[in-house]
Amino acid sequence: MTGRHAGSVLRSTPIRALILAEVVSLTGSQMTWLALPWFVLTTTGSATRTAVVVAAELIGLGLFTLPAGRLLHRLGARRTMLACDGARAPLLALIPALHVLDVLTFPLLLGIVVVLGAASAPYFSAGKVIVPELLGEDEHLITRASALLQSANRATFLLGPVLGGVLISVLSAPAVLLVDAATYLVALCLVAAFVPRTVRATPLDEDAGIAAGIRFLVREPLLRVWTLAISIGDAAWLAFFVTVPVLVVERFDADPRVAGWLIASFGVGALIGNGIAFRFFAGTDGLTLIGTFVLGQALPLWLLVGDFPVLAYSGALALSGIANGLVNPSLHALMTLRIPAALRPTAMSAMALVFVAVQPLGLLLAGPVLDALGPTPVLAGFAAVQTASMGAMAVSSLRARAREQAHVLPA
Repeated sequence: MTGRHAGSVLRSTPIRALILAEVVSLTGSQMTWLALPWFVLTTTGSATRTAVVVAAELIGLGLFTLPAGRLLHRLGARRTMLACDGARAPLLALIPALHVLDVLTFPLLLGIVVVLGAASAPYFSAGKVIVPELLGEDEHLITRASALLQSANRATFLLGPVLGGVLISVLSAPAVLLVDAATYLVALCLVAAFVPRTVRATPLDEDAGIAAGIRFLVREPLLRVWTLAISIGDAAWLAFFVTVPVLVVERFDADPRVAGWLIASFGVGALIGNGIAFRFFAGTDGLTLIGTFVLGQALPLWLLVGDFPVLAYSGALALSGIANGLVNPSLHALMTLRIPAALRPTAMSAMALVFVAVQPLGLLLAGPVLDALGPTPVLAGFAAVQTASMGAMAVSSLRARAREQAHVLPA
């Protein structure tokens, strides 16, 4: 499939099915990212408990990340995605069901969310592994597919939070969780019906495979920096997401529609950035693109530290999203293709383990600070951490590009 133009990706029925499943499922998930913290904050009055619930899902992810690599080897990407969606739908529906019955205690909620995170753990790696299984190993083709999938992902940042905020105000936060449970079932049906079984690389011995995947990430200089930088940067984003309900309650009359729009603003920008990347930069060298634009994701976030109207916050998040949308297709393509095909399930699982080990730290730090000092210190920390993380990614990308250029030049 090397050399086919962008339309060939769009004409692929499995890719279209994956894109639609991504839109449906992640729209529900984005609604839950607003609805679940809103539910906990409004029923307990505690930002710390809100942060702990969000962190519990990441703890579940972490506990099952390495076993997820074995599961992915055993089942393959397609069946792993089906198994994850089939498990997450009833788990999520259990929360509003128990709430209606008035038997949902806080420890029980934490337990359900931990198991929900564990059921999501294999999906991260499976979603990345399945694209080259369907399309082959061509970087430009994978970048175009990644741009489309990232556009779908970012579109949910626009659809999910806005729709979630409206539904919370009209119905309730527990009702939004039920809608999200239904989206998992829709995604399951789409993948089952339209994504074929793929030919997988012959798996390594499971124990050796896990060790080999970890060793590869430790020794590969670019992915080593990227993994740590993305993990720390995403931890800051999670702290921001849990800050949004507190910010809105404190400054914007507790209007959930404002919370939804703030989160959606990033999605609007990211969708624009993905469109630009797909149209103009899919054939551009990925390392150069990342090194040039990735810091643009962080710098606008400093505007969030001031006390401004909601439109100023929205504009800052949209600018951040544009930079994110520009670089993410190349970033995801390179993160996948720099790993040998036989090592991808275990190396991706090892990468996910680093992500989920680091990300709860932002939540656990943000909760007590929000209760004690309010949102401003958390927003300042968010901007600072993002600036440092994206700066490290920019420097490492440009250095890697320089090394590769020097390697191919004649002596």
